[in-house]
Amino acid sequence: MLRDRYIPLRRLGLGGFAAIYSVWDLRDAVGGRSHSTEKVLKVLLDTSPKLLQLFQQEAEVLVRLHHPGIPRVEKGNYFSANLANSQGRSLPCLVMEKINGETLEEILNQYPQGCPEDLVRDWLCQAADILEELHGFGIIHRDIKPSNLMLRQETGQLVIIDFGGVKQMGGTSHNNSTRLFSPGYSPPEQIAGEIVEPTADFYALGRTMIQLLTGRDLSELHDTVTGEFRWRNFASVSPTLADLLDDTIRINPQQRPATATEIQQRLKISLRKQRKSPPVVSSISQTLLLATETLMTASLNAIAIFGEGVTGTVSFIFRTITNIVLACLDTTLEMILSGLSASIGVIIGFILINWTTLEDPLIHWLSTHWLDIFPDTQIKSFSGIIVFAIAGLFTAWGMTVGGGFGQEQRFLVAGFTGIIGYSISWLIWQVSVANAQIERLILVTTTIAVFPLILGLGLPSHYLVHGLVAAGGTGIVFQGLFGLGWLPKEVITNIFAASNSSTIDIVGSVSFFCLLGVTIAFWLGVSYYLLVPLLRWLGWR
Repeated sequence: MLRDRYIPLRRLGLGGFAAIYSVWDLRDAVGGRSHSTEKVLKVLLDTSPKLLQLFQQEAEVLVRLHHPGIPRVEKGNYFSANLANSQGRSLPCLVMEKINGETLEEILNQYPQGCPEDLVRDWLCQAADILEELHGFGIIHRDIKPSNLMLRQETGQLVIIDFGGVKQMGGTSHNNSTRLFSPGYSPPEQIAGEIVEPTADFYALGRTMIQLLTGRDLSELHDTVTGEFRWRNFASVSPTLADLLDDTIRINPQQRPATATEIQQRLKISLRKQRKSPPVVSSISQTLLLATETLMTASLNAIAIFGEGVTGTVSFIFRTITNIVLACLDTTLEMILSGLSASIGVIIGFILINWTTLEDPLIHWLSTHWLDIFPDTQIKSFSGIIVFAIAGLFTAWGMTVGGGFGQEQRFLVAGFTGIIGYSISWLIWQVSVANAQIERLILVTTTIAVFPLILGLGLPSHYLVHGLVAAGGTGIVFQGLFGLGWLPKEVITNIFAASNSSTIDIVGSVSFFCLLGVTIAFWLGVSYYLLVPLLRWLGWR
């Protein structure tokens, strides 16, 4: 027992600097009656001067603050004690209120496509109220992020935790500002070790709310070409709230909201505007969303008598329908463009090998060096590799032009990987066709053709998952078509040979690669809109 008052129960966590324990407080009194209460004990394991200073500062700040959104700490709850396994050292301890509930990071896992705007708006308002209290005492938190925001299980009240990085306002030199930042959330001036103001907390709060709205890692929202932070296309949010969040994450601190009160006032104005008039829409996605919300409102009025449970169910159904429609439109567009582009690529390939001499240098080089690489094999004609390479190039470009699935539209990289994947699949066919079953060979070659192409598209995350699903799914489809007799062996052989310029062979090749492009886009849609959200919901980031 510590200080004749606290009974350790279990260890909740262990970091590089501190350990967290659950303790039972025997002397906590409410209304004059003594009863036991569970609290949190934080023990500093690394007592270096800088960390000890931060730990003492955290204790001093929490003792001064009295707000339902801040963990309570009583006077005298900061002390030193000799604990088990402390090797006789006296370690600093801090006892604080135990918050029962989930962090916003944990809640986000329940919404893989992003949290509803109403929830995020409410959390933003509560966070601004807490920051108003902090800044009123001259304190900057400096570490706002989803894992440091909790909801009380009993009331739903938002609570800011982890005050280990707080800083007093009014510093005038770099030495007064301890170097602390969280990648993705901290503003540029904090990362650079410069003096920070309350606007640093607003920046981190804005980035946090954007992550909650989109359901995406913040790194996925950066345009790698322009460096811009693009997030509005990934969330259904009112323009006034989106404008407020964009202002909080301005690079220049002077362009951000100056106070937490200003954020609260703008939230109230935003809510009034949203109630008075519907938002202006300018895209297919927003139009579908507005129509869905209108239908949802009418439906909710009709069934209001059935209670809030039915209301929540209907709201969920309409949001789900909207997401399904948008996913189908995106996937369909990609299927059309990839199939059409693949067909054009095949036609261009046949033109090059049959009616020009442009392929002669490449054919000569491959014929000369092939035996050096694979001395035990022999290929009669290398013309087919040109058709395959150009088909892979145009398939990749078609999918890139569509811009779907959140990709970065990297034409150069996607085109290169498309050429590589299709060319390798052709070479594998030529090497293996004499000793392998055609059915298995189709599975292998189509899978190998697709996988590099998908990796080159610049998808926002889960590259290997998208590649494996699209490649494996496409291979299985073509293996099934061959097994059903819809892809005759003679047709497949002619496609991979590409040595005959007859109209029938050209039409067969165009159909084959068109179907291949369509199938790739379909499976990529399945992976992007179904499997990856499921993985994110299960917690795999």
